Amino acid sequence: MAPGQEPSMGQSAGSGERAYATMIANARSLLPQLRERAARTEELRHLPPETERDLHDAGLFRMLQPKRVGGAELDYVALIDCAELVGRADASVAWNLANLASHHWMLGMFEQRAQDLVWGKDPDVLIASSFIFPAGRATRVEGGYRLRGSWPFSSGVGSCAWNMLASVVSSDDEADGIEYRIFLLPRADYNILDTWNVAGLRGTGSSDVEVRDAFVPEHLTVAVGDLAGGASPGSKVNPNPLYALPVFSLFPYVLSGVALGNAQACLDDYVEVARHRISTYNRAKLSDFQSTQIKIAEASAKIDAARLVMRAACTEAMQDVRRSHWPDMTTKTRYRRDGAFSVNLCTDAVSMLFAASGARGLFTTGVLQRQFRDAHAINSHLAFNFDAAGTNYGRVALGLPSENLTL
Repeated sequence: MAPGQEPSMGQSAGSGERAYATMIANARSLLPQLRERAARTEELRHLPPETERDLHDAGLFRMLQPKRVGGAELDYVALIDCAELVGRADASVAWNLANLASHHWMLGMFEQRAQDLVWGKDPDVLIASSFIFPAGRATRVEGGYRLRGSWPFSSGVGSCAWNMLASVVSSDDEADGIEYRIFLLPRADYNILDTWNVAGLRGTGSSDVEVRDAFVPEHLTVAVGDLAGGASPGSKVNPNPLYALPVFSLFPYVLSGVALGNAQACLDDYVEVARHRISTYNRAKLSDFQSTQIKIAEASAKIDAARLVMRAACTEAMQDVRRSHWPDMTTKTRYRRDGAFSVNLCTDAVSMLFAASGARGLFTTGVLQRQFRDAHAINSHLAFNFDAAGTNYGRVALGLPSENLTL
């Protein structure tokens, strides 16, 4: 959404639209304090406790949680819009917000026993994740699975009581083929390794986790095939189409709003400086330079285009599922293609504005260097690798099978 503009959720008027407007207002109200804490968040390498408290109090972590346990159950596009707003203040906070909020959505697709176990104790509980399937090895045993592995990039894990870890399920019988599955583990079943010393998204606390040998009951797991679009195990108690969306097809949009907010903040800051800045060398006003005007136009066009692409994919997916129209493989690979492409547009915009800012952007006391580092950290996520997403889209368009086994 452009500065001062409120987005439309795209669902029918009524309580859902009011809940959405409240959530947007709550997110907007946090921006001043989140900006003020941004440097400290980087220094800590995880979210400050008061920031987590603010997000809880605003209800933002529960934006996609089922209403039956007190969540807002908003449409999927709320992830884009809330992450964009918070990302204008601090990309690390927005990253953890979107990640952790999405896990309430995903838990709503597990069978009811898993949901009741987690939310019955504390509906505000935070759940981390790492969806890198080759990092784990699971074997089927009586009543469930044995799981082991070491997973990187578990964002916000230090604040979480549970973790969703992806793994390949191995079998001695080659006829079983490859099965991808997600395992829900309590904090006692995994170790956190303090590995998060990075250049960008420093405040996300995205450390590694290790599972040496844990038993995971069957009801605390879900097959990726059950999350490909259509009724999920959780749909019996959560009939909203939200819990029938294709999870990994739409996976880029869990986080793409973070890139959008970071880029919009970078543009807003650049425009504000250019309005008043005088050139060091010839005392000319930067706002009078044609090059400055063109940079603003190009960056804003990229950001606005990215926003349209991101929101359109989320809105289309919800509308299709409401009509019981399940996406085919071409649509799924298009969602992945567009998710990567739109974030790449945001990264391009930030890189262009950083270069146009000259030496001013190098000072660690300013926010531009953090926006630049965060933009490239976001873009490094595999979901935003356009070569991977584009190749798979091209394969399917040419009649070849998808190489992404999660779709």
